[in-house]
Amino acid sequence: MTLYLSVALGSAIGGCLRYAIGRAMLSTNTGAIWSTILINVLGSFVIGFFGTLTLSSSRFAVPEVMRIFVMVGICGGFTTFSAFSLETFDLLRSGAWGQALVNVALSVMLCRAAVALGHLAATPANRAIAVAQTAEEYNC
Repeated sequence: MTLYLSVALGSAIGGCLRYAIGRAMLSTNTGAIWSTILINVLGSFVIGFFGTLTLSSSRFAVPEVMRIFVMVGICGGFTTFSAFSLETFDLLRSGAWGQALVNVALSVMLCRAAVALGHLAATPANRAIAVAQTAEEYNC
């Protein structure tokens, strides 16, 4: 039950952070796509960095509940794949195929790069070689 509560609390925090960043970027007239890409890249970096830094075999190991709180809860509530999917669908429906392609390409490439950068940034601190102990741990 504790793990589920940590996911719920983390998701609430991540969702609030996502909403705040999205609102801030919309007020700068940069458009919804860019706020979604930024949020997904930031979330990808955090999950790569935190996942690598806090492995059970690392110098900065944390309890499983903390990893679940951050990686499933906060990152899961923060990142916006469903918003990305809706925005891409809307672009396709409106005939903006080029923008839809750019949205997909940038989101996939930048988020994968952000996970790798997060991993690389944390690796020197604990000499870890993996981001998660097992993929199943973080798939809810």
